[in-house]
Amino acid sequence: MAGVGGAGGGKAAEPQPHPPKEQLPNISYCITSPPHGCCVNLSGYVLTEAILLGFQHYLVMLGTTVLIPTALVPQMGGGNKEKAQVIQTLLFVAGLNTLLQSLFGTRLPAVIGGSYTFVPTISIILAGRFSDNLDPIERFKKIMRAIQGALIVASTLQIVLGFSGLWRNVTRFLSPLSAVPLVALVGFGLYELGFPGVAKCVEIGLPELIILVFVSQVFLLMHGNCMDLRSPTYCGWAYNGAAPKTQNTCRTDRAGLIDAAPWIRFPYPFQWGAPSFDAGEAFAMMMASFVALVESTGAFIVVSRYASATPMPPSVLSRGIGWQGVAILLSGLFGTVNGSSVSVENAGLLALTRVGSRRVVQISAGFMIFFSILGKFGAVFASIPAPIVAALYCLFFAYVGVGGLSFLQFCNLNSFRTKFILGFSIFLGLSIPQYFNEYTAIKGYGPVHTGARWFNDIVNVPFSSEAFVAGTVAYFLDNTLHRKDSAIRKDRGKHWWDKFRSFKGDTRSEEFYSLPLNLNKYFPSV
Repeated sequence: MAGVGGAGGGKAAEPQPHPPKEQLPNISYCITSPPHGCCVNLSGYVLTEAILLGFQHYLVMLGTTVLIPTALVPQMGGGNKEKAQVIQTLLFVAGLNTLLQSLFGTRLPAVIGGSYTFVPTISIILAGRFSDNLDPIERFKKIMRAIQGALIVASTLQIVLGFSGLWRNVTRFLSPLSAVPLVALVGFGLYELGFPGVAKCVEIGLPELIILVFVSQVFLLMHGNCMDLRSPTYCGWAYNGAAPKTQNTCRTDRAGLIDAAPWIRFPYPFQWGAPSFDAGEAFAMMMASFVALVESTGAFIVVSRYASATPMPPSVLSRGIGWQGVAILLSGLFGTVNGSSVSVENAGLLALTRVGSRRVVQISAGFMIFFSILGKFGAVFASIPAPIVAALYCLFFAYVGVGGLSFLQFCNLNSFRTKFILGFSIFLGLSIPQYFNEYTAIKGYGPVHTGARWFNDIVNVPFSSEAFVAGTVAYFLDNTLHRKDSAIRKDRGKHWWDKFRSFKGDTRSEEFYSLPLNLNKYFPSV
């Protein structure tokens, strides 16, 4: 008989799909400290452990903090002394901005550090009006003051969009479907900073990568708890007989930071002099600020996921963008060479350690400020060879990228509309920036090349960002293609996020995102 099974006589049970989770499970320590019931493995959360975890975040953010000034300061005419001072300033401002964001912004465990997005700083460095300065230090200061002026003006964009609530009105239309390409390429779009950096000193970078994978995955699965990131950082002084280029990449003592850094120095506003302003450069920097705003939106989303928090209400996200505008303003006032955004590598560290505690990131901000003042001690950690940092990036950026893909659990992947939006936006997000970057590498300038360098940046910068292109295309298509169909609403996963469109739509929002000191009374979230 056809309806009767063989031995058991019953029909085999159909396999069930994994249910979607609004909060990421299996996080050791979540956003609130001490945790309030949303986490597991709560034993042993002591101050010593929090300090060690905070120190990890400090070490991770040093990569970008060192790489950006190392690349830009010599082009500006500065030497090792100026490079060390800029790194100290960038570190100090990052500590301040991280505290402000975790206390009054989104309240997420997000590190706010230097950003690779602010490309117009290179255009300012190459501007012809600085070529007549024979003294390199004077040239460095003049360029720095011009960058400061552009950043100060550009900060107003995020401040206005964030605090006015305009960005809230934009992100209200974000769905899990349109968030996937944006968040995924915030991580995957930084692939060129991964293994190519490891290969610059493969004898250090590759063992670091292998050991890091073993420690983070095998050790973690064996012990079933959050891990301490004890990856070895080889000093690399054993390259005395190697080629000069290899020594510069592999040896910590070739960075020039330890000798140049002062023992004690307090960064302060306008330390390089009064900022100068140029309208064209300011407009170009505003476009870079807008690109950073979009990328940071994706980074905030993945940080909330890895902190085991609920999706952010649009008003909270807009509030965080406003405080990121303040971060760019502080970058301009102090003179950090570039602007600020959410640190993608630190977002990946949340996933690697399974620790999303706000307190841990606040402790890391304390380390940033402390070591920015004690220059010699901070320079020791800042001299870690770049291939070791690149090995860490291979894991951190991968975690951020897959954090974006995880929102597919809320979408209907059997829908051809879903497939088209995902495939088309991700493909263009990779393909268009590849064209712009290849063109620039070959020609020395972008596809848009006019006599106005600032106009070139306004067009070239956004199309060189993978996350910006993918997020913009996905957002546009998702909100225009058959959007009003009720079945389409479920396909794009919008019904999962409906309760989080307002701050009071879900009781958990109060736990994760409310302001301290009863400030919600004066600055209510909607």
